[in-house]
Amino acid sequence: MRVLAVLFAVVSGLLVAALPASASPPGLWRLTDLAAQRVELADQVAAAKYGTPSPIDDPVREQQIYDSVSARAPGLGLDPADAVRFFRAQIEANKVVQRGLYTRWDAHPAEVPSPRPDLAVIRPVIDRLNTGLLTELAATSAVRAAHSCPARQLVAAGVADVVHHFDALHTRALGTATSATCLG
Repeated sequence: MRVLAVLFAVVSGLLVAALPASASPPGLWRLTDLAAQRVELADQVAAAKYGTPSPIDDPVREQQIYDSVSARAPGLGLDPADAVRFFRAQIEANKVVQRGLYTRWDAHPAEVPSPRPDLAVIRPVIDRLNTGLLTELAATSAVRAAHSCPARQLVAAGVADVVHHFDALHTRALGTATSATCLG
């Protein structure tokens, strides 16, 4: 199944690349790659929280992100509700990874990363990725509204999956993260 997805991504990418520049709107690669980087960072978040009182769900932090995104969206020409919907998918993807790693580490305690990363160091990286994601949401508005968006997103996610060498857990999380990319 994974081989077919990769093959589809490569063939679709070649077809999209063959379009004349005037017919080809900006792609979704950068947006998808930033989402994939955020999915990768979830490993560090999980390692920082595992075995501590810090829960996976952090409604206060999540609301801070939603409020920030909602406030910044209009200045970028984005609908605040659409931007929040996209970022809700990013946060849910992060939770997919955290829950999956917690399950793995509960079963295999020797795999728990040591030393524990510091969330105070990780959060500014997340904030920078969030800024990049918001900027890319604005830059890709036309392609995200196009009828071809789901196919383009499938291609971009397939390529990101290969480039980032994702396992099944991270592939599933990337699917969650990119589920709110297309408009409509």
